[in-house]
Amino acid sequence: MARPALPRDIQATVARALAEDVGGGDVTTDLVPADQRATATVVSREDAVLCGTAWFDAVYHQLDAAIEVQWSAGDGDRIDAGETLCRLSGFARPLLTGERTSLNFLQTLSGTATAARRYADAVAGSGCRVLDTRKTLPGLRAAQKYATACGGVTNHRHGLYDAILIKENHIIAAGGIGAALSRARAAHPELTVEIEVESLQELEAALAGGADIVLVDNFDLATVAEAVRINRERYGGRARLEASGNVALNRLAEIAATGVDFVSVGAVTKHLRAVDLSLQFRFEDHGS
Repeated sequence: MARPALPRDIQATVARALAEDVGGGDVTTDLVPADQRATATVVSREDAVLCGTAWFDAVYHQLDAAIEVQWSAGDGDRIDAGETLCRLSGFARPLLTGERTSLNFLQTLSGTATAARRYADAVAGSGCRVLDTRKTLPGLRAAQKYATACGGVTNHRHGLYDAILIKENHIIAAGGIGAALSRARAAHPELTVEIEVESLQELEAALAGGADIVLVDNFDLATVAEAVRINRERYGGRARLEASGNVALNRLAEIAATGVDFVSVGAVTKHLRAVDLSLQFRFEDHGS
């Protein structure tokens, strides 16, 4: 699987994280002699999918551009418990200062990619794709979207600016499904238009109105399958269908089997668990 393009905000994101942690200076690391050197390794304590190497590197290079980081695995790679992922060398002070911030990025993004891989594997071979959502950690939208892609999940819209997703309140405010779709097309003909529906009657209105994607929200399996049939037989497969709403990992395969094109899952980015990684140091004899 090809790795997705790296986000453009990595350096700015890392700078904010370092400012949050280091503030006016690392007063504990000041106890270490300025010329003390060290090496370190990052070791995984569990099986996972690696992600976040660019953020990890940026932490150390912003602290000290001379720090060397050598990776033996890359973003999107499956890693094993006990595996050494990278080796670092440089002055001890910046290596110690960057420990928590670098691991925060690496553990969080690896956790996101690992969760994404579980969901992507659950629908493998079905023709259905798992989508992420906007339910991301504030300030880490681009990073987590990158991580889900590394894990095999497809990115949904990145924000409120790159696609139209018309939900219940939008429909009410616009005066109905047809009116909402018509206004969306007129205002932004260049964008994908998706609309959320809560019944088969609303589905038909959305399909008749020319939606590109119809989000069938909280439908049971039989109703999802019926929505797929209606789209194919009555409307020639005009739209793509996306299922959502309390989607659990153990239900993904049966949802995909209905024939929907997508299943969107907020848990991929919202309910993540950081991967257990350890940064282990070795200090050179001072003065050697």
